[in-house]
Amino acid sequence: MYMIIVGIGEIGGSLVDIASKEANDLVIIEEDREKAQNISREYDLEIYTADAASQDVLLEAGAEKADALVATTSDDATNLMVMTLGRELSVPSLVSVVNQSAHSKLFRAQGVNIMEHPEDLVAEHLYNAIQRPKIKDFIPLSGEARVFKATVSTDSLILDTTLEQAKSDGVLPEGMLIVAIERQNQTLVPSGSTELEEGDSLTLFAKEFISEETLSKITG
Repeated sequence: MYMIIVGIGEIGGSLVDIASKEANDLVIIEEDREKAQNISREYDLEIYTADAASQDVLLEAGAEKADALVATTSDDATNLMVMTLGRELSVPSLVSVVNQSAHSKLFRAQGVNIMEHPEDLVAEHLYNAIQRPKIKDFIPLSGEARVFKATVSTDSLILDTTLEQAKSDGVLPEGMLIVAIERQNQTLVPSGSTELEEGDSLTLFAKEFISEETLSKITG
């Protein structure tokens, strides 16, 4: 995949690290010369030290052949301009960080796949990790819906029972689904007859807030 990443802050830098481990052609646009030099020392990438909110710069970076254009700067005006230009240049996949939720509609109107107020998401994840250490990989969705991971222990009420039985017993409440099970380096797609074992790492979807009592029944 040919990917143009605009902005090398914490998010952009992490994205480069992840994307560079696979077979992707990465091009970086970073206006800050020091940041551009720092990333060039770590990765063998094509880097443009320029303002990405310019069609000429995007064209020079290869936007006409790009599969994806990603804007990760802390300035929504810059990100929106980059996305608008990317749309005009027919880049198939447009992705952007949105730092202020009030701006989300503007990005969506351009057909952009957005990540809203990342600092708030990180803060909520950290707070959840403090308050509920048994929950891992916590992802908030709209409303009170959540996706998270939890591990089955020896004290779990769902140990050695099927999912169908756990539902019947009320251990897994309505609105909560086990969507995947990681067991011995394998990922299982569960059915009602799947029996849960100690050490299973469960990926769960919960439509509503998860009480401590419910969580304890699952994890032990």
